Amino acid sequence: MSSVTIADVEAAAARLEPAAIVQRTPVERSRSLSERCGADVRLKMEHLQRTGSFKTRGAYNAISRAVEQAAERADESELDRVVAASAGNHAQGVALAASGTGIDATIVMPESAPAAKIEATRGYGAEVVLRGSAFPEAMAHAQTLIDDPGTRFVHAFDDPDVVAGQGTLGLEVLDQVPDVDTVLVPVGGGGLAGGVATAIKARSPETRVIGVQTEGASTLSESLAAGELVTREEPDTIADGIATGGLSELTFGLLKEHLDDVVVVSDDDVAAAILLLLERAKQMIEGAGATAAATLLNDDALDELDLAGETVVPLLCGGNIDVTTLKEVVTHALVERDQLIELAVRIDDTPGTMGEISTLIGAERANIRTVRHERSRPDLPVGDADLVFEVETNGPAHVDRVLKAVREAGYEVEWTTQEG
Repeated sequence: MSSVTIADVEAAAARLEPAAIVQRTPVERSRSLSERCGADVRLKMEHLQRTGSFKTRGAYNAISRAVEQAAERADESELDRVVAASAGNHAQGVALAASGTGIDATIVMPESAPAAKIEATRGYGAEVVLRGSAFPEAMAHAQTLIDDPGTRFVHAFDDPDVVAGQGTLGLEVLDQVPDVDTVLVPVGGGGLAGGVATAIKARSPETRVIGVQTEGASTLSESLAAGELVTREEPDTIADGIATGGLSELTFGLLKEHLDDVVVVSDDDVAAAILLLLERAKQMIEGAGATAAATLLNDDALDELDLAGETVVPLLCGGNIDVTTLKEVVTHALVERDQLIELAVRIDDTPGTMGEISTLIGAERANIRTVRHERSRPDLPVGDADLVFEVETNGPAHVDRVLKAVREAGYEVEWTTQEG
């Protein structure tokens, strides 16, 4: 079985350095997360790559190495095209890397892929083929396009050259934060985690490398417990970038050898991390990219890892979040923080009542987003109605003030999104 060594990662770094395709992304300290877990937290801002993701590292290494190998084989045709299957970040990474090496790229994407990601992939110069309603169908079709000897298939993680390219991110972290104690890395198919762990453990064996997955896609922890690869046909998580459904033999072997631990966080933790990074760090991060930072918001994970006093680097590995998903995540997080609530006020159904209650809520500096008038519920007495307000607040104390004001005006009010 193929594997990846530190020599492979170092060779990948040598290919990437002169190409100007992959950027050296910054590291910034997070005061909020540092205070939260009692550690010195440094955010590795890998989402600031041109494609918004680390994927270009592996794609460029695989493609440029294939070009080198083709040039060395005088008796065979030159490499003239690469093929990949992806619904997002890998597609853009391969497209950009191919254009940087002068190679044509065909990317097969499911018809359900976000329009923005399809157009971005085309914008980097790739031919995009839409096939099937889900990723497995796109992958199956991509496999039919690689019979030509001048074509190379670039897998998102089951490829030693791709994994070695992703590992250059680990070398970069060690160069920027040489005293790092713990690196937190998201795990989907395991290409990023396998490469980063390989690089860090070879250069700094005392540094811990912790893999992070979400509850709905925790195939690594399940595989480690079973002693063999475990897959999920339908992973369920807002961190869609790591919802691969499983690892490969290549990446599973690397992670078993090099990872120190694996923790599992919830989608609620990921949503909270996205919102915190947006508000405090002023960075827009997708679900998969925020998974590592979500570890620092999960009390069970903090107890398990004991990060107090350490220098900790979560990898923010992707920033390609679409507006619809961002809206859902922010709304969910606001509800969790009691900053978006629903109030049901029982009223006598007479003119002017809605305006009076709206005035009461507004006087407490709360913002009404929507209101609906319910008159037909079976439990309503004749002549009564419920006004249901969706209200933005500053948090629980603010909610209490709003409830008090409405109740003191003589109205029966229920906090329907949470017991008030």
